[in-house]
Amino acid sequence: MAAASVGKKEKKHPHANGSQFESVALLLQGGGALGAYQAGVYEALDKEGIMPDWVGGISMGAINGAIIVGNKASERVAKLRDFWERITTDSSMAGQPSTFAPLIRQGGESLRVFLNQISAGVSTVKGVAGFFVPRVPPPWCFPQGSPSALSFYTTDNFGRTLEEFIDFDILNSCQYRYTTSAVNIRSGNYTTFDSQSQKIGVEHIMASAALPPALPAIEIEGENYWDAGLISNTPLQWVMDKATKDTLVFQVDLWSARGEFPKDLIEVVTRGKEIQYSSRTRAVTDRFRHVQQLRHAFAELYEQLPEKLKQTKEAQLLHAASNEHFYNVVHLIYRARDYEGYSKDYEFSRLSMEEHWKAGFNDTIRSLRHRKILELPTNSEGIMTYDLTGN
Repeated sequence: MAAASVGKKEKKHPHANGSQFESVALLLQGGGALGAYQAGVYEALDKEGIMPDWVGGISMGAINGAIIVGNKASERVAKLRDFWERITTDSSMAGQPSTFAPLIRQGGESLRVFLNQISAGVSTVKGVAGFFVPRVPPPWCFPQGSPSALSFYTTDNFGRTLEEFIDFDILNSCQYRYTTSAVNIRSGNYTTFDSQSQKIGVEHIMASAALPPALPAIEIEGENYWDAGLISNTPLQWVMDKATKDTLVFQVDLWSARGEFPKDLIEVVTRGKEIQYSSRTRAVTDRFRHVQQLRHAFAELYEQLPEKLKQTKEAQLLHAASNEHFYNVVHLIYRARDYEGYSKDYEFSRLSMEEHWKAGFNDTIRSLRHRKILELPTNSEGIMTYDLTGN
């Protein structure tokens, strides 16, 4: 049964999304300033005519994802560019890439470390335009339990920034699916917000990016939420649980699970952050592959059962859990430079933004040269994974 299904699917014509798959999912991790890498990934997909119909994101990935789904296809790259230029303008002395590029080439990596530290320091002291600003007076000056005592920065203007770059009528039109999530502070549970089942607003995106203790919690319908990355920064689970079509998945990670053994305390903290926010993407992928193999086996076995056995509750349970859909999972993982260090997720210089964007674009173009990515898998478990960025 499974082998016959694969043979039949092999004859399918390409879909309008540029692949043999019925659906293309773009899944975006959180990672603050590193999120420009995801914008570069999307620009490359757009250039190659591969249009996601399902975009899921966490934290900065939720913001990028909402800009993508919440705009006309022809305007998405420009909107992403405008947003990233907005939040990196005047954010550091590094300024425009062209201004400091010759200096950096002469000064080498040590100069770049210095510039990045200054940039991160400016973001810490001044905040990021249109995103977050320091709370004045600071939180310890407010009474215990008051909202102002619970975060170092405010995001009062962030909602207006999102409304400027996202058309929520388009986002909620259900032409494309958008999914994000946040953590319910009271229950500690992971809560998913999906445009297929509810109307998405500014508050859902802000909640997904409300990383404590830097940013304040966001209230939605009487409950308060924090950044979903506190529990899981990897949206791949959503596809594993909810996909109902043959799906090509682009999983864009901003944190690498693999890295070198640290040499000092700063590197210890940096490596700890990378491991935490990579959220075991490869382990989730391996589990996805195993579960899919079981689902295909369930479906094949069910068809071979006598009719009487098919009616048993055990067979019906297995049949309900079976899944003959096919998946390719393409990992695109940002490879941080040695000079970026601990502050790479809040170093919002224009220079770094351009580098991250370019890296995402180039990694995606290189990966798409392997055309097997766009073709349905032919193995028995119905899933293939690709990691072509060398990380």
